[in-house]
Amino acid sequence: MAGFVGRQRELDMLGSRLRRVTESASGIAVAIRGRRQVGKSRLVQEFCDQSAVPYLYFTATKGAAPAESLAGLLRELRESSLITDPELVPEQIGSWADGFRAIAGALPNGPSVVVIDEVPWLTEQDQSFDGVLQTAWDRMLSRHPVLLLLLGSDLHMMERLTAYDRPFYGRADNFVLGPLNPVEIADATGLGAADALDAHLITGGLPGILRSWPRGRSPLEFLEEECADPAAPLFSVPESALLAEFPAPDQTRRVLESVGGGDRTHANIAAAAGGSAGPIASGSLSPILRRLTVDKRVLAIDEPLSIRPGKPALYRVTDSNLRLYLAVLRAAQDLSRRGRSAGAFRLIERRWTTWRGRAVEPLIRESLGLAALSGRLPWQSVETVGGWWNRRFDPEVDLVGADRGPVANRIEFVGSVKWLGTSFDRRDLVTLRKSAGEVPGYEPGVSGLVVVSRSGIAADARDAGADLIWGPDEVLSVWR
Repeated sequence: MAGFVGRQRELDMLGSRLRRVTESASGIAVAIRGRRQVGKSRLVQEFCDQSAVPYLYFTATKGAAPAESLAGLLRELRESSLITDPELVPEQIGSWADGFRAIAGALPNGPSVVVIDEVPWLTEQDQSFDGVLQTAWDRMLSRHPVLLLLLGSDLHMMERLTAYDRPFYGRADNFVLGPLNPVEIADATGLGAADALDAHLITGGLPGILRSWPRGRSPLEFLEEECADPAAPLFSVPESALLAEFPAPDQTRRVLESVGGGDRTHANIAAAAGGSAGPIASGSLSPILRRLTVDKRVLAIDEPLSIRPGKPALYRVTDSNLRLYLAVLRAAQDLSRRGRSAGAFRLIERRWTTWRGRAVEPLIRESLGLAALSGRLPWQSVETVGGWWNRRFDPEVDLVGADRGPVANRIEFVGSVKWLGTSFDRRDLVTLRKSAGEVPGYEPGVSGLVVVSRSGIAADARDAGADLIWGPDEVLSVWR
């Protein structure tokens, strides 16, 4: 599949900013952040192409010297559509103050767009960059009808760029670009709801992987075809993201890999990441987990949701494609590199159903949460959807809807996710009722029961008391 996919809402957002620039004849800055490979650069390039106004697109190079970056800026400026006469661009500049002065001097009288991509790399090269940017914006650039787009993949550094104690505070709108949503995946692949949701789990909503997906190809067919090419985006995108964020196999990377391999609790992660040297001490592991969750956003924390505080907290990899890579695809890629593509696919096929059953749960919870916020659930007070478990993980409840979290005032519903080839039957419903009774705050006859099943619900369970039954179509429809 070639071409640009989805992102109409994001294009509309950027378009509205450009219209404001035109109407006010003054500048607007937008800081756009998002994980690597989520499509920030592609989105902005598409916007520039569609906007039909002069633009400059400059991308920083990691590890470059400041002089190299400035020389690159001048090259891009000379070749940009901002410039009518390249001779007007200086041959050489010595600082970013001069660089912004050159950009300001090239801006036309009408609206234009200036893009600076990989801003965190520029701040690494020059500690004064954001201060110089602030001065240039206040004194020169903002006085022109220009839309300044600042892009970056380092989420923490991009947040710092516009933080309260930083020079550029209050000068830019902040926008987080997430993965493509399930409906965009469905539209792009031409798949039905169930397969489209599987495709979303496989790709993580990343455009770089989706573009290699032939329209109409089923998820398992796609996986089998990709196994013949160890350099396919299915493998190379998560591999490159992992190497970019964690180039050395240090302790931080081992922690991430242990979570991706299925270790969810603090104790299990410590043991798995420590290996033969013994568990990582809590004083060392906690800062690593905080960095991976708060700074890098590569991990998420799930806490038991009920009317009482619960433990343990569980960690998971936020990007489902990276999660699949760490759990299965990396081993399959090794087999593919050795010319064992059939063995690679068999490995994926064996682990696929179990992996998918766990990986789909966060997506189901998010879908129910969106439905609650839009008033599409029978329970009007639901504001958060999570799960519940005790220290023994007996039981482990897939879905809990409450008025707040992680400690709720009221439990509105408890539910189960069955994402298999068999329907949800009466035995599953009996298990759900029993498990629901363990959730603090669940009240039989008052709190509801929810069933989300990939293959529907059997006749013997349909009329036995479930208050809400969802299948793939209902899950997908929430995202439209």
